[in-house]
Amino acid sequence: MAIKKGARSGDPHGRLVLGGSTIDPHPIYDEMRARGPVTMGAFAMVTARHGVITEILRSDDFGAGLPLEALPRPIAAAGRWALDGQNPGPVEPPSLLVINGVDHMRLRKLVSRAFTARAVDALGTDIENVAGDLLDRLEREHPGGGRADLVHSYAHALPVQIIAKILGVPVSMQDTFLRWGDDLASSIDIGVGFRQFRRSEQALRALNAWLRQHCAELRRNPGDDLLSRVVLAGESDDSELTDAELIALAGLVLAAGFETTVNLIGNGAVLMFEHPEQREILRSDPALWRNAVEEVLRYDSPVQNTARHAVRDTTVAGIPIRENVLIALMLAGANRDPEVFENPHTFDVTRANAKDHLSFSAGPHYCLGAALARMEGEIGLRMLFERFPDLRADGPAQRRPTRLLHGWASVPVRLGSAVRAAA
Repeated sequence: MAIKKGARSGDPHGRLVLGGSTIDPHPIYDEMRARGPVTMGAFAMVTARHGVITEILRSDDFGAGLPLEALPRPIAAAGRWALDGQNPGPVEPPSLLVINGVDHMRLRKLVSRAFTARAVDALGTDIENVAGDLLDRLEREHPGGGRADLVHSYAHALPVQIIAKILGVPVSMQDTFLRWGDDLASSIDIGVGFRQFRRSEQALRALNAWLRQHCAELRRNPGDDLLSRVVLAGESDDSELTDAELIALAGLVLAAGFETTVNLIGNGAVLMFEHPEQREILRSDPALWRNAVEEVLRYDSPVQNTARHAVRDTTVAGIPIRENVLIALMLAGANRDPEVFENPHTFDVTRANAKDHLSFSAGPHYCLGAALARMEGEIGLRMLFERFPDLRADGPAQRRPTRLLHGWASVPVRLGSAVRAAA
């Protein structure tokens, strides 16, 4: 009710929440920045300024998560009803996304050992092999460069196979992971309908039941996967993860590692169709693909926003913030802040400071999987356009219904002739 009332009175945050996934959010982010460094939104304070968001993300005065006391009464009541201690989701404790302080540092230290630069680099060959196999299949299934859905055939399939390796599960679980991921993705949006909420709950229960069984097996017989390394790291220094923590971690790796990369690859492909001159730059200089992925992350952020709550009375940009006040941080708005990015609404794969985006957050909760997502995006997009240099859109793409996670549900393409690299 408060959101609708705010939207009717012209509040940009309310309009953004009610606008759905098909609207262009950037004019609204521009309006938010113009209104001030931090303003009152539909149900929380809100900011879309790069400097302010960076300050909040790095400040000890703010914590991750959405404590019920920081939410408006109707939303808090719904949250109490929805919470299920037996089946915590990716935005409920003990998920790394929402815990703070000592507990967050302990879990992050364990997980970071499994996501070292060496561990992630070792996955590079796997990513190339998976991408090559998927492109081979596309070529076989669409002889003559016919029509395909890029999301279903490639953007979905690539990261889920890599996540399967990280979690130490068979690739035969791919379709199940895809279904669980799609059903869970909308659960972190505000204002989700009851029917979708029930689907998300059912998916969460099924996922957690499977993870309990899988994690128990890893404890008995750890493999060579990254999740097994987390288990072994905890046992080696008496910081063993509880079952709840291990399940929450595995669920987060699945949700964050899969959902974000699907959107990154899909968004990147569509941007190449929309900006053929940038595609030509990359064709002439493939070394720029790494920077191009940073520009995709900046220009069309797979994660649009996050939130923090004040853990004590504090001040941000000269504005007093009381304890427990919630601030919505528009990461995608910060990524086009003209104070940081020249011509921010221009997509430019050569942009010198593209990596200054906040798509992976900042501060203590900076995304542990950022290096992996970057590698998957770079390899996945480069190999796609090298194999199918004439790849083009073939009909309107369809947006995913989610608002916080920003990507494409379907991208129809015409593959064109395939080109294989010389042996």
